[in-house]
This record gives sequence, C-alpha cells and structure tokens, in this order.
Amino acid sequence: MEIYQDSSLSIHERVKDLIYHMSLKEKVGQLNQKMYGWNAYKKTDNGYELTDAFKEHVSKFDGMGALYGLFRADPWSNVNFSNGIAAKDSAIVTNMVQQYIKENTRLGIPVLFSEECPHGHQALDSTLFPTHIGSGASWNPDLQQQISQCVAEELRVRGAHLGLVSTLDIVRDPRWGRTEECFSEDPYLSARMTKAVVRGMQDEVNEKGVSPKVISVLKHFAAQGAGIGGHNSAPALIGERELRELYLPPMKAGVESGALACMAAYNEIDGVLCHANGRLLTGILRDEWNFKGIVMADGTALDRLLKLTGDQELAAAYGLKAGVDLSLWDNVYTTIKTAVENGKVQEELVDQSVSRVLYLKFKLGLFDDRRFIEESEPLKVIGCRKSTEINLNMARQSVVLLKNKNNILPINKRIKKVAVIGPSANNIYSLLGDYTPPQRKGNVITILDGIRSIVNQDTVVSYAKGSGFRDNSSSDLLAAKKIADEADIVVMALGGTSARDFNMEFENNGAVKQYSEREMDCGENVDVANLDLGGAQQELVQEIVSTGTPVVAVLIQGRPYSIPRISQQCDAILTGWYPGQQGGRAIAEVLFGDVNPNGKLPVSIPYSSMQLPVYYNYKDSGAKVNYFDMSGIALYPFGHGLSYTSFDYCFSINSKEVITLRELKDSKKVKVSVDVKNSGNRDGYEVCQLYIKDMEASVTQRIKELKGFKKVWLRENETRTITFTLGFEELAIWNIDMDFDIEPGTVKLMVGGSSATSIEKDLLIKV
Repeated sequence: MEIYQDSSLSIHERVKDLIYHMSLKEKVGQLNQKMYGWNAYKKTDNGYELTDAFKEHVSKFDGMGALYGLFRADPWSNVNFSNGIAAKDSAIVTNMVQQYIKENTRLGIPVLFSEECPHGHQALDSTLFPTHIGSGASWNPDLQQQISQCVAEELRVRGAHLGLVSTLDIVRDPRWGRTEECFSEDPYLSARMTKAVVRGMQDEVNEKGVSPKVISVLKHFAAQGAGIGGHNSAPALIGERELRELYLPPMKAGVESGALACMAAYNEIDGVLCHANGRLLTGILRDEWNFKGIVMADGTALDRLLKLTGDQELAAAYGLKAGVDLSLWDNVYTTIKTAVENGKVQEELVDQSVSRVLYLKFKLGLFDDRRFIEESEPLKVIGCRKSTEINLNMARQSVVLLKNKNNILPINKRIKKVAVIGPSANNIYSLLGDYTPPQRKGNVITILDGIRSIVNQDTVVSYAKGSGFRDNSSSDLLAAKKIADEADIVVMALGGTSARDFNMEFENNGAVKQYSEREMDCGENVDVANLDLGGAQQELVQEIVSTGTPVVAVLIQGRPYSIPRISQQCDAILTGWYPGQQGGRAIAEVLFGDVNPNGKLPVSIPYSSMQLPVYYNYKDSGAKVNYFDMSGIALYPFGHGLSYTSFDYCFSINSKEVITLRELKDSKKVKVSVDVKNSGNRDGYEVCQLYIKDMEASVTQRIKELKGFKKVWLRENETRTITFTLGFEELAIWNIDMDFDIEPGTVKLMVGGSSATSIEKDLLIKV
C-alpha cells in the first residue's frame, strides 16, 4: 500500500506522497475543469452512457480534477426532463463517472463534481428556495443554515461535492441583474448569512472527525457588486478602505466558519483583475486569514487574462501566481504543462495548487469510503417533507410588508369576491429566479393557487393577467378592469422575472446574450438602466386603481423596483422577492393573516434609478443628501418592514455605556440591553436592529452601520430584554494608517426596527 492510500495517516502526508507519484500531465489534469458536465453523458433507452468527449478529456489529462454541471438543467445547457439525469438515477451516473476514472487512469484519482446551487441545486427535481435577496429579508441566519443543510444533503446523495453558492456580493447598485443572488446591501447581514451557509453545507461529524457533507464554493471574491453603472463584470472603482469595510467581511466570516473554497470574481478592483490579484487571493485570503481551501476560477474568466498578456501560457502564470487553483471551462490552464516546460511557470506553483485540490478530495473522503454513493439514497432525500417545510418557512419569513394603509391587511377569508391580477399572479417561473431548472407540473404554488386554497369555499376568486412583464400590450386590460370593478378587493401581482427560455442566446459562460424581446428583466447579465416596473404594468395599476376597488400590490422581484406612484396609489404593498416553490402559498398566508409579516428590507428601495446610490450606510462627509429636483433618500429604507402588530423600544439602562481600550483589546465586550414590547394585539416576530456610528474617528465614518440584530417572537403584550454585545471586531475601524483598530471617543448606539432607528444612547471608549 502506498502512503497516500493509508487512511490512518494525516491528509498532509497523503497529499505529499500522492504528488510525488504524479506526472506533470496528471498534475495539470487536477487543475482543469474544462468540460461542461452535461456533455459527459447521454441518456439512452437503457439508461445512461458516458460520451466519447468525456473519455477523450480523461485521456488527455490522465484524469480529471473536477467536472462542472453534470446535473445542470436549464435553457443554456439545453437539458430538460427528456434528456437529463432524473433524481432517482443521480448516484448511478456519478458512480459511473468515478468508476471509469478509477479503471482508466494510472492513479485513479477521484473527480470532484461541482454544481450550481445559488438557491437550491440547479438539477431536475431539486428543492428551490427563495433567492438570496429574499432569504436576506428574513434576517434569520438560523433558518438559512437549515436551508443550506437541505441543499448540501441533496447534493451529497446525488454524489456531488462542491456547491457553488452566491454569498459574497454586496448590493450597491440594484440595476445589476445579479442583485437577486445577494443577501443584502450590508456587509454585516451578508456576513452573518454567509456563516450560516458554510455551517449548513459543510458541518458533519463522524467517527474520523470533521468531514464536510459537501464544500461550499463561496462566490464571487470580491467586490462584484460594486461594478460601475450596475453593469455585470464591470470594474469596481474602489480603494482598499472601501474594499475592506464593505466587500471583504462576508468572505472573512466564511473563512472563520471553515469555508474551504471560493470563486474569484470577473471584475477588476482598482485596475487589477481578480483572477490576477495576488494581493487579494494570496495576501489577504491566505496570508491574513489563513484560508486553507481552493480558489476556483469563474467561467472562462482566466481567458480574459489574455487582455493583459496576449499569451495563454503567461496568462496561466498570472492565474497560478495570484492563487487561482482550479479552472472553469477556459483554455488558459490547459497550457500549464507547456508553460512549465517553456520556463514560464515554476512546477512548485503547480504543486501548490494541486495540493489544495487533493486536500479537498481527501477531506471529503473520496479516496476512502465516499467515492461511490448508495444508489437508492437520492429518492430518500430529494423533495422530502422536511425540505418542503423549511422552504415554506423561509418563504413566509422573506415577505416584507411595505405599506398597510388603514390596516387593510390582513384580508378576511370570508370576503365575497377577490380579483387576482398581474403578470406574476399565475406564473410558475417568475417565482423562482435565475439558475432554475425545469419544473414538473404542480411542483410550484403560484400566488393564484395560494389564494384559491386559503379563502372560504364560497369566496369567488377571479383572475386576469392584465399585462406582461415587459410587453407593452394592453390587450388584457379590459378583462382585468372588469373583474376588478366587480371585486371587493384586488390583489395585483406585479414585478419581473429572471426566467430564461430555450430560445435565448447565451455567452460561453452561460450568461444571457440577447434578451431585448423577452420578458426576462433580471438575472445574470440582465442589467437595467431604469428601475421602474416594465411594460404596461404602471398603466395597468392606474386603470385598476381607477375602479375604486381597494388594491393590494404584491411585488415579485429580484431587485428593488422604484415604485413612488404605486406606493401612493395602492392601499397596501408586499414584496415577495423570488419566493421559491412554496412562494404562492406563503404570500397568500400573509395576505389573509395566517402569517404575521415579519420580513425586513435587506436593500433600500429607491424613488428612482436617477438618485442612485441610495444605500443606507453612506459616508457622512458633509455633502448634502437631497438633489435640487428629487429626494436623495430611499422610498423605503434598509431594515424597514411592517407587521400586523406593533413594537415599542426602550433601553433597559439609560445611562451612558463606558469601556476602556485595554478592556476591548483584552476581549472584553460591551453589553447593550434593550426592552422590546409587543404593544399590538397579535403575536409576531420583530427584528431588533443595532446600529453604531463612531463620532470621533480619524477617517470619515458612515452615517450608521449595522452591528447586531436579533429576530424574536413576542406574544401580545409581551416584553423581552434583548442583549447585544459589541467587542473589538464591531468597534474597530480601518483608521488613517489603514490599521484595523479601535480609537477612543464617543460611539453613538442606535436601536430600532429598521435603519430609521427609534432610540439612541452613547458609548464612551476611554483611553
């Protein structure tokens, strides 16, 4: 037995020995993820078989480092139920791939299967949860951890190992089409949710110690949400302080939680492409934070380094030196062998990246007991009741009540006539977001389905589409107006969609290429200049409101729309984001009072795209906030969200808090206690939010920064004391010398149910 085959030895010893046995060709094979996974198999009348293209790829590199998207199903891959891998057959196909590699390569090194799972696994029959902008609205990391556990389990039983999940991007310009993949505009909230993702996907203890169920590939590192103009992959024109204050905290939190993989971002930061940014991928990620995992390239991103080098071998050198370990579909890393032979790349750099890839394979147990999967496992897990219940719970908690004039909500279930109108009312795919596989009939509950299932049996529920998302046609307007005029209340399901269709054109990295005549108005590469609702929707609202029937608007969206007119015209407004397969049921439960709304905005809602940016934590440097012709603040602020009850706040102790620098540097923390009372007549959740502002700092500070939150359930008339702790990490700033340190002076503490906080007190940090 070779050393690397001995499971009693340390992973370090086994990796070192295996690399010693490998040829340069085999090493390069471990760093390449060149193949689109759906091209590795074909479905036949008798099952599945591996393609010649797959076998040729294995032969070319005498192995395979990773295979992306074996289970991917969507319009880009052109995979559907007729030609894709059914859930019940998942382990059969992954075992087939592993068996072939074991028998047809010299060393038989297992392959890593990497899969997209931004809001559930992008595979046939998987559970699709609310997109991250909706999960962020729940302000519930514990629930997100449960979701991530479900996603990891669905990946594991299929035989997958790496789950690509968007947690690192911060929304600073909602014109960006990938806003839906972000948890928040705030780094603290995003960091808390990132921790939950890592812990949910990776934590599993067995008799040998900690072995991840799967490994979360956190993306995108870093500052992709800072793209100028809201353009996808655009340059991030930010400095190091902005980078560290806003965009690095989620990844740092992920590393502290045990993250073992991340994906580099397409964008550049201050002129340096992330895939060639050694300061970012090695200096900060590995040297400062002690990250032990791999950095994966984004799709074909390494080929973009040719803009710098004009030479594939030099581009490979740039990527390896920066710290990119595993490629994705590019040609650049296929040239590493010749780059070494031509003296452009040192083999030690290759060994370094290979060791990181192999470390994951040993960590996952692929050389021992987890290479092959029990073939009956998928049907025991995928689509189980537990995941459905968790999915519904997150959908419920992600709904945000923006407005409720005269307490028109909740609607009485015995109401006689309800008109359900709008392009989102009965549209399955508009509820699911981008990176979504085909759905079986009945697998998604629409808003119309949810309302019909919850009302009294004598209630008449009528439906008209009214308009499309971007279609300017008003051919259905008269029908919509007629049922609205006859109804006692109108539920208008408006918004947009990230749904792709099989007739679209796509870039070689899967991004949408052409969508001008489609209904899709959000998703990867679908950036907009105007945040107004598309098509004839505003005209539709105007006509329905003119009937005099009370109108409740439900916004289905992957980014915040600018809705000043709708905010004035409609009696109540909910935002459901992209709420997932159970979204229609959850929204109906909120509308009719089975669920007390408890979501809070994870991103500010602007009056207009002309006033961007409008994030809450802007720099307080003395500039005026408003424009001459328009307000400069948000229509609805970050953290806002109404309830069917009300909450009152007061500090448990009103005196000033005091602590010394020495105490903070010795790990002592300040405790801030707040009494929160449910002063209404219904039980409900409240998200208690703590913000701070350093009032005496060497560099300008933000107007306020979120530094703590707790979601608590309060019964009618119940009062609960909520205690926050602030320590070095929360109170330190990146000072004038770019050191992360605490400065003495006064810090303002602000607490309430949104960023428009209700109570304040001071904290004094003494020398």
